[in-house]
Amino acid sequence: MSELQISIEGNSFTPNRIFCIGKNYDEHIKELGGQTPKEPVVFMKPVSSIEVPFQTLYMPSHGKLLHHEVEVVLLIGKEGKNIPDLDALSHIAGVTIGLDLTLRDVQGRLKKAGLPWEISKSFEQSAPLGIFKSYNPDIINLQNLSFTCSVNEDIRQQGNTCDMLFPISSLISILSGWWVLRPGDIIYTGTPSGVGPLESGDKVYIESPAIGSFSWTLAY
Repeated sequence: MSELQISIEGNSFTPNRIFCIGKNYDEHIKELGGQTPKEPVVFMKPVSSIEVPFQTLYMPSHGKLLHHEVEVVLLIGKEGKNIPDLDALSHIAGVTIGLDLTLRDVQGRLKKAGLPWEISKSFEQSAPLGIFKSYNPDIINLQNLSFTCSVNEDIRQQGNTCDMLFPISSLISILSGWWVLRPGDIIYTGTPSGVGPLESGDKVYIESPAIGSFSWTLAY
């Protein structure tokens, strides 16, 4: 994969890091039998795991149960450290939706053994990403943004950012206390309930009225 560039209103960003938030929707926590966290659960994916829309995704060979997880995704456009909650949204350059693909069987095995689970989350093409739309708070309400995931036109996930345990402004503020957030950083903000398996031949669609619609096809 050649170096990806993200262009928004004449500004170009090179993806820097991908931060992913786990357990940010209560119903998703319940469906997987987890416990509600007291602070955001953070893991990372390499930039090389990004896949642009309308491409073929190839099933990983080291797992058998590939799950879709649709999420609202942010692009940071301004550097910040210890960003106040009230100033957090001003650091966003763009918003889109994406998939956090997960090998659930591999993740379960690694979690049970108390081992890191990058190979269940950070494999090739594990971060399909829609096209970023410039963030304008008059158009995109990050406190009330709806989005869906469908597989072969069957709706599997329906989410809204109003149901987040840690709202987007809080996520940015907290992350900036742990890392200096820099232009090009990407934040996957967590998935709602309804995650489920994907099989070869499936077509997965993700959509948000404020952002757009994107799809990928699965193959061996």
